[in-house]
Order: sequence, then C-alpha cells, then structure tokens
Amino acid sequence: MLERYFLKPKTVDRIRGNWLGSAIERYVEWLDQEGYAVRNVYRRVPMLCHFGQFAQEHGAQTLAQAAALVDDFARHWLSEHAKAGASKEARGKIEEEARNPANQMLRLVLPEHHGGGRHPQPEPFLAEAPGFFAYLREERGLKETSVRHYRYYLNRFAAFLARQEVTSLKQLSIAILAAFVVDSAPELSPSSRRGLCAVLKVFLRYCQREQILAHDLSQAVEMPQAYRLAELPRSISWDDVRRMLAMVDRRTVRGRRDYAILLLLVTYGLRAHEVASLTLDDIDWQRDRLQVPERKAGHWTAYPLASVVGTAILEYLQHGRPQTADRHLFFRTLAPRLPLRSSAISQSAGFYLRQTGITVRRAGAHTLRHTCVQRLVDAEFSLKAIGDYVGHRSPSSTEIYAKVATEALREVALGDGEAL
Repeated sequence: MLERYFLKPKTVDRIRGNWLGSAIERYVEWLDQEGYAVRNVYRRVPMLCHFGQFAQEHGAQTLAQAAALVDDFARHWLSEHAKAGASKEARGKIEEEARNPANQMLRLVLPEHHGGGRHPQPEPFLAEAPGFFAYLREERGLKETSVRHYRYYLNRFAAFLARQEVTSLKQLSIAILAAFVVDSAPELSPSSRRGLCAVLKVFLRYCQREQILAHDLSQAVEMPQAYRLAELPRSISWDDVRRMLAMVDRRTVRGRRDYAILLLLVTYGLRAHEVASLTLDDIDWQRDRLQVPERKAGHWTAYPLASVVGTAILEYLQHGRPQTADRHLFFRTLAPRLPLRSSAISQSAGFYLRQTGITVRRAGAHTLRHTCVQRLVDAEFSLKAIGDYVGHRSPSSTEIYAKVATEALREVALGDGEAL
C-alpha cells in the first residue's frame, strides 16, 4: 500500500524502518479504505514517523508506552511548528493535527486505546452503589440507550455533589436534592426535567433498598407537573416543505443523500434514529416496499415505497453512496466512511429548515415528523390509523394533532377575518 503513494523505494524503506512502520502502513490502508484524500496520507505519514522517533527517544518500547506519549508529542509538535504570536485557536489546531493521526493509528492497532475518540461517560457512584447499572440492565431490563440516559443524569448529579463538597451518598438530604433540581432546571426542557427527576427517584429508591441510604429520599423529589396536550406540534405547511426540498442542491453527493433523507422524514414521519438504522435490506425493490424494523413501539412497519422516495434513494445509491460492505443505507460524505448517526440526520433537517428561512422551535427531524402527522390529520384520517402509520406507542401521542385545525387557522391569519 505504501508503494501506491510513495514512488521512491528509499522513502518506503524509511517508513517501514521506523519502529512503528507496520502500524503506519496499516493506518495508510485504513485511510485508503475510508476514502481519505491523498493529501491526508502525504501530510500524516511524515508526522507519524516523527511520532515514532519521538516515542523511541522517550523510552517507548511498546505500543501502549507510545500511546502514553501522544499528548507530549502534540505539545512538542506545537513548539516546533507554531508561529510566534499565533492565536490560541491556531495553536490548538496545530496540536490537534498532531494528536489526531497518532490516536487514529493507535486505535487501529491497540484495541484498548481510546485516545482522541468519544469516551463513553463513566458510570457514576460505582464506589458506593456498584450494582446500580447492573440492576438497570438485569432487573429492570433496560436497553443500553436507556442506561445511557441514566448515566447522563447521574453524572450531572455527581458533578453537582462534587461542587458542593458532598463526598458520600450518606450525606444526602432533602435540601441537597432540591438544590440540584433547581440548579439543573434552567438548562433543561420540561420533558428533560421530568426525565432527570425520574432517574433520581429510581436511583434513590435503589440506594434505600440496598441500605446505602437509611431513608427513602425519593419521596422528596417531586415530578414537575406536565399537562397533556399542553404544547402545539412543531409542524410546518406543505408549501414550506416544497420550499425546503427545493433548497437542496442535488448536484452534490451530500445533496442527493439529504434529499432522500428529507423525503423519508416527511413522507413517512420517521424518527431520525429510524432513518439512521435503515439498511439496504429494508428496501424491497421488487415489491416497492420500505420496511422500518425495531420501532419505538416495539414493532416494525412496512410502507409502500412512494415513487418519489424510491427515485431519490436510487439516485443516491447510484451516484453517492460509498462502495462498502456495511449494509447501512446512509453514510457520511467525508472520510471516514461511517454510517450517519441520528444526530447528524436531525442536524441536516434543521440546516435546510433554517436555510429556507423557516422559523420553528427546535428545528430538526421531528419537525418533519410532526408535519407528516399534521398533514394526515388535515386529510381526516382516524387518529388510530395515523398512530399506526407513524409508529406511535400510545394513542395519546396522536391526540395533540387533533387539538388545532392548523390549515384553517392559517387561512384566518392570512384573511381579513370576515369568515369569522
């Protein structure tokens, strides 16, 4: 693989002669497989050779020892390449340009190395409540996505206790719990506040059950009041949908991908994670069907594949999707070639909504889901049929859309009021 990029045998020999030579060559193969531009290979390989020399000069004899020197190397690289008077941002960029390739390479050859990647949040309170997360998984049967939800809020709780110099769960009191909820509330939406309180109550009940706490403090955590149908759906008009779709530049790979994603969101009311989970196997081209497995309600749904959606997906498959053994449908347009995450899908939807000049609260994938449901309500489908169509777990999730005649109110707002 090195010969593909470096024509001179001496250059190839020098790279392979580095004590990290085999790791560097494997990294070059990975860069090629993931679709990185050639310039990335030319820029990163010399840097990694310098990293190998630096690590060896500092006594590294194993990959694990080299991994411990990545940050030191980044600082060394910064000292040699930063211009005098460079801004803090520029210096940080130079340092990251040295750190990132070293961490990427080490993650390939050293499975336990996580430097530079996304670190999973630690499980808090392991010293005093070591069995709590096993209890969530095994006794309560929670999925890993729900466990992450608990981990997130309890890490916030642990950080708050540290700021308050509370060193043990036995020091908890009603006042401390109330202070935590009040401190967290301004940063959270109403539903997130309820989520935080629910997590806290489960954790406190567990601590009392395991005799970590002498009393059940969960009763002191009051759930914020929530009123059914209190909020309006975040839908937009169908004219706005057309304007948004027209904003997508389908001449580019990203445009072809995003156009297909937007159509899936607004045609079928799919959630962002449902679009992210779609694979090539979920499309039955012979029978013109789209299958959405593992929905939130615990079932799967099969839809007729609308011609406009099928055409958009086919255009992306033929002129955009990378050649890869991975069966996921949608991929990043930039290297590395990884499947799109649900967060990226929601961000793309929000991007096009803002580009079109559409103002909506929390613009994202769910805006288009709401729009799909509202259009079905306006077409006078039954709430049961609509709930089944979009995969609502409960009929109450659909009821909110019957609360307001959106199109009728728009006509009133645009008219002179005589119809009233």
